[in-house]
Amino acid sequence: MLKPSEEMVKLSELARTQGAVPAPLRAQEVVVSEWVRFKCRYGCKGYAKHLTCPPYVPDLEDIRRMLAEYEHALLLRFDGVPGREGARPEEIPADFHPWFRELILWVNRTVHLLEKTAFYDGYYKAFSFGAYPCIYCEHCVAEETEGVVDESVRRRCRHMDLVRPSMEAAGMDVFATAHKVGWDLSTIPCRDLQYGMVVHLDLTSLGLVLLD
Repeated sequence: MLKPSEEMVKLSELARTQGAVPAPLRAQEVVVSEWVRFKCRYGCKGYAKHLTCPPYVPDLEDIRRMLAEYEHALLLRFDGVPGREGARPEEIPADFHPWFRELILWVNRTVHLLEKTAFYDGYYKAFSFGAYPCIYCEHCVAEETEGVVDESVRRRCRHMDLVRPSMEAAGMDVFATAHKVGWDLSTIPCRDLQYGMVVHLDLTSLGLVLLD
């Protein structure tokens, strides 16, 4: 079994083969903040529509306790929007979630690949966090279910082995965490302040892998 530092090097190299930029940090440097969940609950069109999003993810104290059980973490940066090369911002539809499908899959498949690799290398605690609302299915069972949705509906998830919560869904301050490794992210202006109608497609997305 590789030493943690060696495993981090291996995962970093694997991340690069997937087009991601890796940066190691201590798990305790991941910033978890209450305000992030408020942004999910009040402002995100994906709220309560995906089992990987609030309110179907653990609360912040659970997240903080989980992070305390890890020492090593690998932050991953994804630059650009695959499959939309040459696209113009005005082409983005009002229902923009499916339009970014390849980007969302890129991030989430990559973090899952790194988690799985670490697991089979002997790091059985490895766990990953992606970005954005899940898009493995056209419609999540949470969105299809009428009335109150509780944990029992998770058994009907069609891709239970693949899905992971996003960093933001887990209450992680992506901007502050990125700053810990020297990445300065900024918000993207939107046309007429219209949600999702970004003025450029120079997007940066982040994912996270925990290792111990």
